[in-house]
Amino acid sequence: MQSIISSALHTAFLGLLLQLMLLHLPPLPLCFEASLLWLAGLQSRRMRQLYSKSRSLKRLMSVAIGRRSREEESTEEIAAPVKSTWRCFSYEEIHAATDGFRKDNLVGRGGYAVVYRGVMADGQAIAVKTMVGASTDEQREKDFLTELGTVGHVRHPNVSALLGCCIDRGLHLVFEFSSRGSVSSNLHDASSPSMAWKLRHGIAVGTAHGLHYLHKECPRRIIHRDIKASNVLLTANFQPQISDFGLAKWLPSEWTHRAISPIEGTFGCLAPEYFMHGIVDEKTDVFAFGVFLLEIISGRKPVDGSHRSLLSWARPFLDDGSLQMLVDPRLGDDYDMEQLKRLSFAASLCIRVTAALRPSMTEILELLEGGEISQDRWKMLEEEEVEEEFWGFDDLDDDDDDDCDTPSTPSTGSS
Repeated sequence: MQSIISSALHTAFLGLLLQLMLLHLPPLPLCFEASLLWLAGLQSRRMRQLYSKSRSLKRLMSVAIGRRSREEESTEEIAAPVKSTWRCFSYEEIHAATDGFRKDNLVGRGGYAVVYRGVMADGQAIAVKTMVGASTDEQREKDFLTELGTVGHVRHPNVSALLGCCIDRGLHLVFEFSSRGSVSSNLHDASSPSMAWKLRHGIAVGTAHGLHYLHKECPRRIIHRDIKASNVLLTANFQPQISDFGLAKWLPSEWTHRAISPIEGTFGCLAPEYFMHGIVDEKTDVFAFGVFLLEIISGRKPVDGSHRSLLSWARPFLDDGSLQMLVDPRLGDDYDMEQLKRLSFAASLCIRVTAALRPSMTEILELLEGGEISQDRWKMLEEEEVEEEFWGFDDLDDDDDDDCDTPSTPSTGSS
């Protein structure tokens, strides 16, 4: 940052010197005078760019070490400083790594960003996430700071690791590259072989560990808000890593929930209280994790081509105990029945319509890793569970990955 500020001061001095020369030198040839005017203007513009860049970098650094809350600048709760291990990349580095952001290296595209794979000069594989799509530069910077301020504090093997950022010629986040792609692509791409049960079970447990960390062990409590198979990436050894924190929200320790507007996320994975009222807490992610478990077990998408939800298909089998009917037909009989019982039971608890009746990720993790399956512990009176469900599928397209951005008026405040 000091080099940026020094460059700005040097540029300002040079620009001022050129303007003084124009004022005090004797008459000059017209072409030479025009050249000096152009150079002075260029230096002035460069000075403004560098000044803006230095201000942005100051903000980014303050976010990364936890000295201010990015979520709301008026929020008084400031987490204890956390030393970040990420660094600032130059544009030349990421441009070279991605081979000039070549189309062949484009591996992901969303409403807010595009992702390119690349290889650094030292051989490290990276993923460069470039912010796009925002209506204004201010909104793009806000999206960038939100995600940077979130992942900059996260350190867990089951969460994508941030390597650094770049604020030259755009706003870029640099992550370790997950070479196996997403869980979604491995489950649903026609060219991909069927995932073995052992891998599916390991992915379910690993993702549960990552979510438990975000909710309970992270320096700041994080609600992801978009847990789904396409946002869980796989390393070379099929280790799951939760990614894409573009919709993530801080939840201060004294808050029980927060109200969000507009509603954003993925159809088929949205908790009812969030979709209808904008209410967000840990149970929002728990619900989505239940859908994720069912997708892993069945190999079916959260919403199929006929707009039928995975939940409406799976509930009858969960209710009457016909668990074999949930299993991906491509697996045949090649699955562990005890593990199937645990994953199915966990899913049935996670997708309860009433948020208060869902377990925490701590309890889900305990269940997945061998804890007692206690029907009595989780038994509920029929009248306690809301009968009517609302999924909002009427306006769905036939897209494979349906994201929504539906305005809603929350019941208590907004974010």
